[in-house]
Amino acid sequence: MPPLYILRHGQTVWNAEHRIQGRLDSPLTAEGKAQARAQNNILRGLDLKGFQAFCSPQGRAFHTASIALEGLVPAVHTDPRLAEIFVGAWEGLRRDELVVDRPVDESEESALDLYERAPGGEGFQGLHARCTAFLADLQGPSVLVTHGITSRMLRLIILGKDIAEIGMLPGGQGVVYHLEDGEMHRLTIGA
Repeated sequence: MPPLYILRHGQTVWNAEHRIQGRLDSPLTAEGKAQARAQNNILRGLDLKGFQAFCSPQGRAFHTASIALEGLVPAVHTDPRLAEIFVGAWEGLRRDELVVDRPVDESEESALDLYERAPGGEGFQGLHARCTAFLADLQGPSVLVTHGITSRMLRLIILGKDIAEIGMLPGGQGVVYHLEDGEMHRLTIGA
């Protein structure tokens, strides 16, 4: 696997409302734009010569990429395989509107299994297959701008972990994950 930098899009209006976006979209908040600028600052300190950039075609990821990669790469290519997991009937709903068999708090980690259980959704197996196909097509070092669950799945595959371990991987907006030689490092401003 070539060296990779993986970014999640910045905070959106729906993230702030604890609303499940999936394949739907909402705009970046002021905080989300600041997170993308923080990612740009992180990436500016790295040598990206020879790196390609790929992004989910969804608006929130593409807007993040336009800020985070500004002046750093010659072009950003979209790839639908980097889109967020499809969550069927639950897309657009707030977490507290879901009828589920256990309480779900507002933390991202608490909600992870919702993406697996969503009625009519893609599920983790489908997302795993899509991400595996994307990674198999990579030709060299790349920066990937994607989404919370898709980012976790890409990193899970690269690190050789089982799907059941997806909740053990950290999330986060405004950070950059560096993956190389089977290791992952979380890069932040000042780190």
